[in-house]
Amino acid sequence: MSKISYYTKEGLDKLKNELNELKTKGRTDIARQIAEARDKGDLSENAEYDAAKDAQGHLEAKIAQLEQVVGNARVIDESSLDTSKVGILSTVKIKNLKNGMEFEYTLVSEEEADLKAKKISTQSPIGKGLMGKKAGEKTKVTTPGGEMEFEILDISIN
Repeated sequence: MSKISYYTKEGLDKLKNELNELKTKGRTDIARQIAEARDKGDLSENAEYDAAKDAQGHLEAKIAQLEQVVGNARVIDESSLDTSKVGILSTVKIKNLKNGMEFEYTLVSEEEADLKAKKISTQSPIGKGLMGKKAGEKTKVTTPGGEMEFEILDISIN
């Protein structure tokens, strides 16, 4: 059974474009590599042919995985999101209570997470620790670097 994942419209479009690229250009490139390798003679001792067939297997596995993700993806209606508590697509301003530093993150699906863009996954330790909390609440989060305590300063939808 597959899990439903929620995406922004842009995030889902990006996945669909990647899938389309793999199905068209990716398959064409692999077919060309296999044909070139086949033309070089005896297939039983042809490392290029074996490598091209392996690459084809990896490509088809990636396509199958992306098809499953896209098939189970749902676009989030941002107008119906609740800003009274942290949820997916919430932009959360938090304060690290140990060092006083403030951060702002948007919680997104695992596939859309991008720390450089300040987007963290709802499945990450911090994302899980923030989910369902309200502004003003404090939460302890266990991260690979140890336990951290945050105060939620603000919740918005950007």
